[in-house]
Amino acid sequence: MKRRSLLLATGSVLAAPAIRAQAWPSRSLRMIAPYPAGGPTDTFTRAVADRLSAGLGQPVVVENKPGANTIIGANLAAKAAPDGYTLFMGSSTSLAVNPVVYQSLPYDPVNDFQNISYCGASPLVMVVPASLQARDLREFVELAKKTPAGLNLATPGAGGAQHLAGELFNTMAGISMVSVPFQGGAPALASVMAGQTQAFYEVALTAVPHLKAGRVRALGVTGTTRLSILPDVPTIAEQGFAGYEALIWYGVVAPRGVPSPIVGRLNSEMVKLLQSPEMRDRFGPLALDLSSSSPDEMTKLVAREKLKWGEVARAARVQLQA
Repeated sequence: MKRRSLLLATGSVLAAPAIRAQAWPSRSLRMIAPYPAGGPTDTFTRAVADRLSAGLGQPVVVENKPGANTIIGANLAAKAAPDGYTLFMGSSTSLAVNPVVYQSLPYDPVNDFQNISYCGASPLVMVVPASLQARDLREFVELAKKTPAGLNLATPGAGGAQHLAGELFNTMAGISMVSVPFQGGAPALASVMAGQTQAFYEVALTAVPHLKAGRVRALGVTGTTRLSILPDVPTIAEQGFAGYEALIWYGVVAPRGVPSPIVGRLNSEMVKLLQSPEMRDRFGPLALDLSSSSPDEMTKLVAREKLKWGEVARAARVQLQA
């Protein structure tokens, strides 16, 4: 009788996560976005949340928690209960770059998060002042090499993905652009338009209106193929820098410890929404190449990206305090 009671008790313990997963979701979810409302990333996050809500049958509410190179939002998500009701729109910055540029972080991207699915990536556009005496990358490199104090690289904050995109180009081109951090992308771009700095790696969607207005000029795209919205702008790789690639990518994660049935359901819903023609038609023209993955595939991607950007950060001696 005691043995039967023990077996029943053990079975109840093992069945508990499955029972909880079957009842999930019974209320609204939140998706933490570590960026301000209104920007391209926020627009994408809200589109994902809306379609995920339709698939799950419960509201998915976006909470914007910007600041500190995405650290504020990432830390909040990492400390949330692992019950499947908190998701985080992670990015190359929060999951791969921050761990290699900061001496310490209040969250651990590997041990604090459960990867759900990769979402997609967007290349950057290297823009320079419209008045700069460099019409292409070759001329830009020549100008940089003969400028004693070096050309200035605007960044939306030290240590971010856009900063490291410039440092990678420094290494491959054999130049030393001086990083000038600003409080966000808007003032960084404004400094280039004013000619105060000489280069900036901008999100394609944000760069296009300024390029069309002639406020800045594009010298290269950081992806491996040209963009449909900027067909005349060559990639950096095709201009003599083979292998150069710097993408801003996104992926949805949850706090570590979420029951595996819930992880499986979330992944299934993410795959469906990311493969939907409506999402691809909406964001493809905005230079966001959507793609999904399994949790394990996303884990491998994060590991590869950490290795790549860790090497860039060490070579450039980029190390920050959180």
